[in-house]
Amino acid sequence: MSAQLIPIEPPPSYEDARKSPIPDSKSPSGTPGARKPPPGPPPPLNLPYLNDLRKQRVVLASASPRRRQLLAQVGLHKLDICPSKFAEDLPHSLGALNYVLETASQKAMDVYKREIDNEEKGEPAIIISADTIIVSHDGRILEKPRSEIDHIGMLKMLRDQGEHKVMTAVVVMRPLETAVNPGYRMETHVEETTVKFDATATDELILAYVRTRDGNDKAGGYGIQTAGSILIESIEGSYDNVVGLPLRSTLRLIEKAMEPEEDLDDDMDNMFDGKAYED
Repeated sequence: MSAQLIPIEPPPSYEDARKSPIPDSKSPSGTPGARKPPPGPPPPLNLPYLNDLRKQRVVLASASPRRRQLLAQVGLHKLDICPSKFAEDLPHSLGALNYVLETASQKAMDVYKREIDNEEKGEPAIIISADTIIVSHDGRILEKPRSEIDHIGMLKMLRDQGEHKVMTAVVVMRPLETAVNPGYRMETHVEETTVKFDATATDELILAYVRTRDGNDKAGGYGIQTAGSILIESIEGSYDNVVGLPLRSTLRLIEKAMEPEEDLDDDMDNMFDGKAYED
């Protein structure tokens, strides 16, 4: 997959994709020919919850161009980019799963508190945040490299250990109009992908890649969607997750968060039906 995540060419027709010419009914000569797709980019996904969101304010709590590009693939082009100011300094002793989930949750909460009463832009329809970490084979949490030396050492370690895991936590927050505590709905998910580095990647190749600066701003120090793919032998799991946002899982969270509020009220009522309380 190329670095350009947003298709710039119109999609082929099914006939073109199969390379099976069919008679063109509009051709005066009746000669066989493939029907051409309409010009322009492919239409966005026609799903009710996405159609609603395209008319509202969708806040992405991240400055990552990769996450923005991935969301554009499902038609969420008009994003309000409001990067979180959370320090991302939680202790690694929390463990990888808790660390990445709590970081993403704190990012979402930070932006929620700043944007919920935005008089100029209005209340967000939803807030999407994410955090991606690398977990080495020996359990260490790796984030973005701090220097060229750190970058080289990080990639050599990942090569020498063979496999590592990419974990991305996604959080979708939706402010509620009702008085249901705590005033918002939060849906979360952590995706995990196993990445196998090329054991034959030389030190010279790693140094050459580091000096492209492609991996400077990426967890683990490489980009699978760019030149960093030369270091990867295979993956097991979601490719989008390694890029920085597991799109399939993110769509599920958005759909869940966008459920009508009366459904949430019914769920709360059902929790208390028939229950007796004792002192």
